[in-house]
Amino acid sequence: MYLNPTEPFNLYLEVGFVAGLFTASPFVFYQLWLFIAPGLYRKEKRYVLPFLLSTVALFIAGGFFGYKMVYPASLDFLIGYGLRFQPMITIAEYTKLFLTIIIGLGLIFEMPILVFFLALMRVITARWMWRNLRYSILAIFVVAAIVTPTTDILNMCLFAAPMVALYAISIGVAWLVNSTRKRRTDAV
Repeated sequence: MYLNPTEPFNLYLEVGFVAGLFTASPFVFYQLWLFIAPGLYRKEKRYVLPFLLSTVALFIAGGFFGYKMVYPASLDFLIGYGLRFQPMITIAEYTKLFLTIIIGLGLIFEMPILVFFLALMRVITARWMWRNLRYSILAIFVVAAIVTPTTDILNMCLFAAPMVALYAISIGVAWLVNSTRKRRTDAV
């Protein structure tokens, strides 16, 4: 259902935007790498292929997770919550919820890449991340409460669960970066 004559047209534009975003993500991340690369040493530039593959894979995995898991669960909960009422969902609201979930989770799944660069620049360590696990989980739930498109706890948990798992993976990423650096320092 739509209430405004422009809503169907906007729907096609927004869906095309999301499809284009996910399709163009390899090129966009490559351009991001080209922006970052001049500031790196030659040995650090060898990370270009793993960077591109992992950022694209994580972004698409986040979008897919949102599409297959979070979005259907959100709709089931929200529509099921108001069973006494007749739902009349407009295209604009449906698309807004869809875009928020898909793009939001695509960006959230980039957390290990962010941690990799922060660990590479010696801003954080795996030990620091482990020591601050409780505070990080609290911060994750606060962020999940802010970015979730609805106000219910189920959707907040659906956003927070992959963030907690990605935080655990990020601890492993930081540990790998720190241990590799330590081995190189010990070898010299």
